[in-house]
Amino acid sequence: MNRDLAHAATVGPPATAGPPAIRTRTAVPCDAEGIVRLRSAYVLSEPLSEEWIRRCTDELAPRLTLTGDARACVIDAPDGSIAACALGLIHPVLPGPTHPRGLAARVQIVATHPDLRRRGYARTVVSALLDRLQTEDVTLFELHAGAEAVRLFRELGFADSPALMRMTRLANPVEPAPGKGARVWLPPTEYAETVLKATAFACVYFTDEDDRPLQLHSTYSPSHPWQLAGGTLDPGERPWQTAVRECQEETGLTPAGPPRLLATVYSLPGAGWPYSTIGCVFDGGRLTKAQIRGIALDADEHDEARVLTLADWEALMPPRDFGRLSAVAEARRTGTASYFDTWDWDDE
Repeated sequence: MNRDLAHAATVGPPATAGPPAIRTRTAVPCDAEGIVRLRSAYVLSEPLSEEWIRRCTDELAPRLTLTGDARACVIDAPDGSIAACALGLIHPVLPGPTHPRGLAARVQIVATHPDLRRRGYARTVVSALLDRLQTEDVTLFELHAGAEAVRLFRELGFADSPALMRMTRLANPVEPAPGKGARVWLPPTEYAETVLKATAFACVYFTDEDDRPLQLHSTYSPSHPWQLAGGTLDPGERPWQTAVRECQEETGLTPAGPPRLLATVYSLPGAGWPYSTIGCVFDGGRLTKAQIRGIALDADEHDEARVLTLADWEALMPPRDFGRLSAVAEARRTGTASYFDTWDWDDE
């Protein structure tokens, strides 16, 4: 591979023989915008918008490196802009006798500024590009020639082919990538794949008539032995519906509405669970001694219901579980809902 991207190559007769030689150079990433603007202004039937020029520039620039698949030769204009360019894109094909390395290149752009035409610039940049590509074992070249350029490309060795057929099929209109000050709206289903995934739960906070919290002893979670009545939302449920259903299933109690939110709980994902978790804790009110005695536990989930003071609960619970219980109790006491966002799965 030719790694001399910085030096100009001289094509044509020596400077002492007739007119000055036309100097070409291999394009580098900072030439991408100039190449794109030449294509937009003088090759395409309809010029690109500034947003599409930016997008094409961002796409082309990294491909003009040694590890990229784009090669271009340019001629500089006196004012520092690009007077002419030829851009080729390398792509793999199945190998054959005329392309044993399985490499082909499509000449995507040949453009010259109108004020600088009739000087041999197009012939020069295309010849330089073909020579440059051949040093990288590209031996099969393709292009789509306009009527006015057919003669030039035939003279350079290209043969006509009646087989060229083209079609564009887009499943959805392609929107430009967002730039400064621009916004692209994805279809809802695509956007949904980019946002945070979370599970949700809802539970009920009961106390006895002395405001001592009621909790259930878990049969399946030794890391969270004492829990409020509640569980994970089922599809189609709202948090209060879940709280009522889970409470009925786990205790036989039906909390009276309307719902009163005591706390919102949030946990980051971690080793114990791969998603964030958001929870709602509702006030179930104060239970009488008879209601507490009448609790019917689901033996598959809990084996004991207990009422204790906060001080007694602290000795039986992991610190973060007790912190959540304390926040809920304080919310009941003050009448101000709590936001508890440190119940994280990595604290398992």
